[in-house]
This record gives sequence, structure tokens and C-alpha cells, in this order.
Amino acid sequence: MRMKLKGRIDFLLLGILLLSIFLNFYRLKDAGSNTYYTVAVKSMLTSFHTFFYASFDPAGFITVDKPPVALWIQALSAYLFGLSDFSVLLPEALAGVISVWLMYVIIKPQFGRKAALLSSLVLACTPIFVAVVRTNNVDSILIMTLLVATWSLMKAVEKQKIRWLLLSFFLVGIGFNIKMLQAYMVLPSFYLFYFIAAKSKWTKRMVQLIAATVVLLVVSLSWATIVDMVPKDKRPYIGSSQTNSVVELALGYNGISRLTGMDHGNGRAFKGMPNMEQNQKQFENGNGSSPQGMPYGNRTPGNGEFPPSFGQDGGKHLMGNGGMGRGMFGTGNPGVTRLFSKELAGQISWLLPFVLFSVIGLIVSYRKTREFTMQHKFAIFWLAWLIPMMIFFSIAGFFHQYYLSMMGPAIAGLVGMGWIILWDFYKKKQGWPSWLLPAAILATAFFETLILFQNREAVSETWMAFTAIVGVILFVFLTIMQNREKAAYFLSVAGMLAVLILPFYWGLTTVLHGGNSTIPVAGPTSQSFGPMMDEKRNSAQPGEAPAGMFHTGQSVGRPSGQTDFRQRGGMMEEEVNTKLLNYLEKHYHGEKFMLAVDSATTAAPFMLKTNYAVMAMGGFSGSDPVLTPQKLEKMAKAGEVKYFLISYGMGMGRDQKINEWIEKNCKEVPSSEWESAKNSDNNQHFRRDQNMKLYVYKG
Repeated sequence: MRMKLKGRIDFLLLGILLLSIFLNFYRLKDAGSNTYYTVAVKSMLTSFHTFFYASFDPAGFITVDKPPVALWIQALSAYLFGLSDFSVLLPEALAGVISVWLMYVIIKPQFGRKAALLSSLVLACTPIFVAVVRTNNVDSILIMTLLVATWSLMKAVEKQKIRWLLLSFFLVGIGFNIKMLQAYMVLPSFYLFYFIAAKSKWTKRMVQLIAATVVLLVVSLSWATIVDMVPKDKRPYIGSSQTNSVVELALGYNGISRLTGMDHGNGRAFKGMPNMEQNQKQFENGNGSSPQGMPYGNRTPGNGEFPPSFGQDGGKHLMGNGGMGRGMFGTGNPGVTRLFSKELAGQISWLLPFVLFSVIGLIVSYRKTREFTMQHKFAIFWLAWLIPMMIFFSIAGFFHQYYLSMMGPAIAGLVGMGWIILWDFYKKKQGWPSWLLPAAILATAFFETLILFQNREAVSETWMAFTAIVGVILFVFLTIMQNREKAAYFLSVAGMLAVLILPFYWGLTTVLHGGNSTIPVAGPTSQSFGPMMDEKRNSAQPGEAPAGMFHTGQSVGRPSGQTDFRQRGGMMEEEVNTKLLNYLEKHYHGEKFMLAVDSATTAAPFMLKTNYAVMAMGGFSGSDPVLTPQKLEKMAKAGEVKYFLISYGMGMGRDQKINEWIEKNCKEVPSSEWESAKNSDNNQHFRRDQNMKLYVYKG
């Protein structure tokens, strides 16, 4: 029995899965979470109404900016284990491990165990994949869902059963309800592969794909249709939409805006920085001063009063080249070299040279045999997954670095398959194709040296030289040992492991030192908010956020002051003004909302710390047209809300008519009654609680 069991266990796969478990779960309970989604999960546990709509607040005022499926899973985890950072991170970390296993399951039938093992290892070591699975951003669950859909698609071709095809597209539809159109990025590969690989007549294949598309659309639009059919006054406002519509959210903010970099017609550049175009013009007024109403008035940078991370350009570098999301969040400027730039290469691109040589090997293998095998079709599937994504991320105006994790499975699959093909050419010693494997390892090592050079402020020059030298040594020994197949085989395996060391290290820094739980970035130079941080002015330990820009708040269920290891949460995670909270609790008399604030970034810490509902009047960033003065007046008169906390700094995107109504109809509460001294004496930090005023509605 023991021998039989041993034969069924792939111990190398087990080792890879244990590595993935370590990378995904090590000190996960201390990692912190994206407060925006954690607060939503907390709210979703209060009622079925808030659960179904993925409401940001327990009163059901506004939803988060994503569909609910992944958040439903996080809410279930929080229900079973109690609300904590760990409980909301658990589904994502587990999905990451499952994805690594799925790569093995998908690759093995076509290219064998060795290719499957290498593909799993590559995905497990992909830096941005490691970074994102340690957050409660929903990408990890999306990737797992799409890989299950891929497995089902392969079954459809193998078994020639339409039910597997329908299941595959059903799962992509589920993916749409995890992160909307991002799930559709894999569809070119799904359609193309089934059409070229299925053995039925082409007319039958077309009919089957049409049926699968119907299933895809029905599942994709199921939740959106239900929500949009509900009267708007009977459900929460759809967060980050401009028309209170899920369909508009999918096509607009979570759709075309990702490509264009801005929401045309409403002035929003991207979430968190609305109306950036207008304010960029104010930044560029010739004297470097801040726009009117911003917390630093007309002070010039560089005098100790302007936020140090704005640098000497008065904040213009926030906009990137041309503004409107170009280069924002550390994604570089659009162009053919974007994926090879400092901003993105270290996240996902380490093995792209090897992928290129793998493609060359596939072309050569076809030209030699003139036979279009299932292996070729399988490789085309992964190329059709990867290439459209490379094009999109090269030209897109607005995305975060962690979106690149979508490329991880395709790169992993192509590297695993490519190594098998290149090794076959190498051992046969038939002309120039036998040089492809040594050349692929050398080119990959040189490219990794380039990535190290791009990050030379954080990486020793010794490592750059060492990486290049190792690549040369591997190339030389592979060329001179070609007649000693066994030794060359182990050398080629060592070469593949060698080119994985740096991607592994890049991801490991996030595991060991913490990262950003809101906008995750991998590597020793990872920053809290992309280029918004000035590295020279705000130095930090590897993997840490530079000081002086964002403030790390208390994680869910974590003792105050215990901050030795935390995912830096960016703008969402801020300390709650205890004096203000005590004041509000003292004057709370059962209103539906304890407080109304501009945005979710201000509301989240209050709701995370208490069980009260806080109204985010403008949604995530303050730019959503949720309220009108008339509607707000009606709510105030009905006793639903009494206190309003208004920020007069960085007020981009806010509806000034709402502020005017509050100023006109409410009485300002003296700051001495609610403002803590520590919140007003730190002018050099770019805090959201500066220039805030508290108002009370007296009726």
C-alpha cells in the first residue's frame, strides 16, 4: 500500500506547492489588507442585502467598485473564521497555491511531467503573482477561476463533449463577476484554441462556440442585470459608476477607461485622483504652486512645507508623461518597451527572453515536421493568452502593476513547454537549433542583469556582474558538454533554476519585508504608491514604503503599535482620530449614519474600528455623483445623518454644491472639541485630516 501511494505522489510537485504555500502564507496574518475591501466584507456580514450588493457600508448606501463573487468568498471566510486580515486574505492566498497546482494539471497531458513541474515553479516564483496573492485584491481568485476554465476547455477538446466547453465559458462568466472585463482578456485564446483544436467540422465548432458565448454573456450579465433592474432607491449606489449602473461600471471605469486612462466626459482620470486634468493645469501655472484649496496653498516646494514626496516639480511628476494616468502608479509610459522598463520589468518580464526563444523553437519544430500537432495548438493557446495582454499593457492608460499577474500563467506555461522543445533540439545536435537552449539561458541572464541595473539603487553591482557571469558560464558549458547528455541535462536544469533565482528573490522581498496591501508591488524597490514616492527623499529599508507620505493604520484585530511587519496600505489605511470618534459616539442618537465624509478613503478607518455606518458621499475617491443637495437635505431632515466631516485639501472631484449646502445649512463644530493635537502639528506629512472641518446639522 505504501509503495502504491508513493507511486501516486509527485514529490517534486509537492515541494513546489510547499514553496508556494510558504510564499503565500508566511506571516500572512500580519500582512495587512486593502481596507476598502475589508470594510466591505465587514459590511456584507451584517445582512443579506449588503452581502448581495457588495455594499461598502452596513447601511447599503454605496457598493465597492467590483462585482461581488470574490468578495462573497472573502465574506464566507470572515464568517467562518471571524473578521481579520487573515480571514480576508486566506481565499486569495489559497487560490494562489491552487493556481500553481492547476498549471501542473493543465501542462502535463500535452508536454509531460517535467514541463508541468517547471511551469508550476515559474508561476509560484513570479514576483507580482506572489505580491498580489498576499492581498485581498481579487486578482488571485480571478486567475484561479480562469485556470479552471482553461482546464475545462482542454477537456472539451480531449473528450469532444460540448458540456466541457459550456462549463469553460461559464467559468469565464464567473470571472467577469469577479473583476469584470479583465476576465475577458483570455477570450482570444479560448476561441482560437477550440476552433483550431476541436476535431468536429468547422460549422459545428462555430455553432458550439456561439452556444458557449451565449452562456458566457448570460452568466456575465446575470448579477448586473438583476441589480440594474432593482429600483435605484431600493439598492446601494453602484460605486465608481457615473450613472448608478453596473453595466456602465463594467464598460466605463472597469472597461474602456483602463485603456484610455480617463473617463471621457466626466473628468475623472482614475480612481483616487479625479479631475486630475483640471488640477494638473493648476499645478502647471508657472510657479509650481498648489491648486487653490489644496492643503499647502501657494507654498513652493522645497522649503520644508510642501510634502517632500512631491519633489521639486510641484507635483507634476504625479501625472507622468502627459498626465491622465500616463505613468501613474509606477506603470511607465505607453510604448513598445513599457514591459521592459524599470517600472514593470521586475514585476513580470524576467523570463520573456526565454519565451521568445521558446516561440522560435516551436516555429522550427513545425517547419521541420510540417505537422501541426496538438502541442503546437496548445502552445498557440498560451501565446494567444499572452500577446494580447502584452499589447494591452503596453498601450493602456490606467492600470496598476499587479494587473500584470494575469500574464503569469501564460509565461509560466510557455517557459515549461519551451524548455522541453529546446532541450530536444539540443540533445539531437542538429544544426543551429541545438544552440537555442544555451542562447535562451544566456539571453535571459543578460536581461535579468539589465533589470538589476535598472534597480541599481537597491541592488549591489556585484549581483549584476554575478548574474551575467553565471549566464556566460552556463552558455559555455552547455556548448562544450553537448556530447555528454546526462551532464548537460543536469546543467540545463541548473540553468533554468538559476534564471529563476532573481524572480524568486524579487517576490521574496515582499514576503519577508511586507509590501503595499492596496496596490501591491514586488521587489526590493517596491514603493507605497508608484512614482508618487520620491525614492531619494524618502529612503526606506528593502520592501518598505518610504516615510513621510502615507501612514500605516492599525490592521484588523491587530494590537495598536505593533507595526514591525505590515503590508503598507497606502492611502486607505489611516489612523482614526480618537477624539473625533469619541465626540461622534457621545453625540450619536441612532442616526442611520454616524458621520458623512467625502470619500471611502476617509470613511473606511471609522467603519473598520466601529460598527457604525459612515456615508462616503462621493464613493471611493469623492467623485461619484451619488448625492444632490436636495437628496442630502431630505436625508438630513429625516434624521438619517447629522454630522459631516469635510476635507478642504486635495478636494479634486468633489461636488462643490454638496459642500455649499453643508456650509450653508450646518453649523461648524469648533475644532477644539474633536481635533486631536497630533493631527494638526505634523505639517510635513501629507495627511488627509489636515484642513478638515466638522459640521452638524441642526434642522
